[in-house]
Amino acid sequence: MNKTALYNKHVSLGAKIVPFAGFEMPVQYSGVTEEHFAVREKVGLFDVSHMGQFYVEGTTAKDLLQFVTSNNVENLENGKAQYSCLPNGNGGIVDDLIVYKMEDDKYFVVVNASNIEKDWNHISKFNEKFGAKMTNISNETSLIAIQGPKATETLQKLTDTNLSDIPYYHFTVGTVAGVENVIISNTGYTGSGGFEIYFDNSFAEKLWDDLTLAGEEFGIIPCGLAARDTLRLEKGFCLYGNDIDDTTSPLEAGLGWITKFDKDFVDKEFLLKQKEEGITRKLVGFEMQEKAIPRHDYLVVDAAGNEIGKVTSGTMSPMKKVGVGLAYVAAPNHKLGSEIFIQIRNKNIPAKVAKLPFV
Repeated sequence: MNKTALYNKHVSLGAKIVPFAGFEMPVQYSGVTEEHFAVREKVGLFDVSHMGQFYVEGTTAKDLLQFVTSNNVENLENGKAQYSCLPNGNGGIVDDLIVYKMEDDKYFVVVNASNIEKDWNHISKFNEKFGAKMTNISNETSLIAIQGPKATETLQKLTDTNLSDIPYYHFTVGTVAGVENVIISNTGYTGSGGFEIYFDNSFAEKLWDDLTLAGEEFGIIPCGLAARDTLRLEKGFCLYGNDIDDTTSPLEAGLGWITKFDKDFVDKEFLLKQKEEGITRKLVGFEMQEKAIPRHDYLVVDAAGNEIGKVTSGTMSPMKKVGVGLAYVAAPNHKLGSEIFIQIRNKNIPAKVAKLPFV
């Protein structure tokens, strides 16, 4: 198993370590609920260094990314980031990712930990035609997420960069706690605001400690993958491997907003046809109407007990105190307010298709 540069730090803090995407990662420290509320109300610190990072450079870099991703790279200006996905050529999704435009002819691509090799091979296959320079810096790069309403104040103590000048999904390169060449990005996977910082592994423990000290007055605590999951689910953010994968199309997953047809890209014709004909199933959010917790792969049925879908993610929402989840549901049951039933231990428990985000 791989370890991030902060592994020893997590162990010393008493984190519960679990295998995740080939890494030994902290799943929780003080407890999921406490960590969840720290991020919603104050500030939390996450090690997400297991994520993958590639540089794509050269005069054909934009053309390559324009073809392999669903979003329109043309809309990126220097210092801007873009959420996108990699269509797989068969109507499904290789991965979802973020593309950063560092400068003209230089892009920084962040991919999911479980898909680093898969994504690299997929993009490389198309790059045989484009000939851009690709560099995989995943093994040398650490990533810390500072998330929550007090995240900006925490990070601002450690940098001269004016963080309020960085809009959502924008970034800059600056110095943090004396460490130079840090990518400071106004992004995150929690829906509570904050920043993600990318830097060389050798500075990981220093920056973790400095951030912990800077956030002490705001009640900062370390947070694990479990809280990251409940936080993203309350906001309806997709998780690759659960809510999207090689069998789900971006349109079915509600990612039409990152699928731009004003350019040529992998699967354009397939997805255009799907858009014109209409999708037969859709990823929806739902709330349980009784005390019950939905889980991944639970069946979704209609009032007559006919199978109409499957739960992809589910949890007890710490904020709403009700069971919430995401599921692919067949038409016409995916409409807002539709009554559906989740099969839990051979019982059909009522739920309602709800508007996202949940909170």
